[in-house]
Amino acid sequence: MGLIGPGFIAAHHIDAVRRLGNVEVAAIAGSTFESARRKAREWNIARASGDYRELTGDPAIDVIHNTTPNHLHFEVSLAALRAGKHVVADKPLAMDAEQCRQLHDAAVQAGVAHVVTFNYRGNPLVQHARSMVAQGDLGKLTFVHGQYLQDWLADDTVYSWRLDPRKSGPSSALLDIGSHWCDLAEHVSGLKITSVLADLATVVPVRYRTSASGKRQRVKVTGEDLASVLLRFDNGARGCLRVGQVLPGHKNDLQLEVNGRAASLRWLQERQNELWIGRYAQPDSVLTKDLALLSGDARRYAHLPAGHQEAWSDAFFNLIADGYRWIAQGGAVKAKPAALPTFADGYRSARLIEAMLRSHADGGVWTQPAEPAKRVRKP
Repeated sequence: MGLIGPGFIAAHHIDAVRRLGNVEVAAIAGSTFESARRKAREWNIARASGDYRELTGDPAIDVIHNTTPNHLHFEVSLAALRAGKHVVADKPLAMDAEQCRQLHDAAVQAGVAHVVTFNYRGNPLVQHARSMVAQGDLGKLTFVHGQYLQDWLADDTVYSWRLDPRKSGPSSALLDIGSHWCDLAEHVSGLKITSVLADLATVVPVRYRTSASGKRQRVKVTGEDLASVLLRFDNGARGCLRVGQVLPGHKNDLQLEVNGRAASLRWLQERQNELWIGRYAQPDSVLTKDLALLSGDARRYAHLPAGHQEAWSDAFFNLIADGYRWIAQGGAVKAKPAALPTFADGYRSARLIEAMLRSHADGGVWTQPAEPAKRVRKP
């Protein structure tokens, strides 16, 4: 594999791939040769490049991992697909839904594996929850709700490219972390969000960053850092989502609750080895991660015995492992693992976020996601 964009998340891609044991991390490409070489030395990778096209054009590289900033996702992934590479891309898949559609169509036409890293699907208790819903243990679903709250932007002296719409896209918090929650909610519930009503806010509209020369600069911020969204699902269920990145004390507070007529489920990312199960006129319970208790499909996502905690990086590894199972089968449609998120999911995510942005811009009205373009089939 070759990795393009050696930033924070890249180290986790490399760690997960190396845990597989049968894939060589052959090369990385960065914005400059010098930066790529530094990372290559740090991660013990033989080859570094300052031009991603050296990797996408190399016939010895089978898989490209695209971990660049958002504004580069489209061009890098498209170049890899046109070169016939399998692609593992970080979310968001691209800057807007139209770009996502083009990437999805290009992947289908190329007949390769295409993975987007909605990595919370890789947790064993997430898969167990999904299995319980699919088996009807919750009865008819009525309410799907939760939150994704962080505090890394609470201080106005913190600035990131994620706040620059030229590099991150038209949305900030929703695109960055709200997309994870929406994917998780649809994946676990088996339902589709059909309409949204969004109220967005920029709590910190002015931030300060320090230039390379050490000068303090004032920067106006337009992207939302706080959002409340009402949801409607295709079975008639209702829902709500809270997203924020300026909320002190919330580090990576992703929570999902699914309520049915017979039972409820709640999963918290910060306590990811537990699944709360609620029932009427019966004791509530907490299922802890235990191979002996997990459903069949969920068992392969757990690697340690009961009482041994598994973590974010293990769930990320599970997603990468599923991706390479698909790659080993040449990206054949029928060989895709059921829980693996693809470019189709990245395209759907973009349509949902754009519907939320439209809903807010139109004054807070119910808005349906745009219909997907006609699906391209491999010749």
